[in-house]
Amino acid sequence: MADDNTDEPDRGRALAEAVRTACAEAAREAYNDASIRGLCSEGAAEVAVGAVRALDLTPFVDKAGPEEEDTATDRNHNSG
Repeated sequence: MADDNTDEPDRGRALAEAVRTACAEAAREAYNDASIRGLCSEGAAEVAVGAVRALDLTPFVDKAGPEEEDTATDRNHNSG
């Protein structure tokens, strides 16, 4: 049964990489846009941070799917 979970670390890593890429892209786009609009670098950096905070994580949560929750629930029920 231990072989059933061999893809979990790879899936988790892929999800983390996708989130990191989306955050970097959102920050870069927001920073560039703010700079073009005339904000100083500190202001543009604040806009970039705001863009990362406002990033919609729903697609990533949906991609992770209920399998993550089901696995954790199964572990909790089997441990007691």
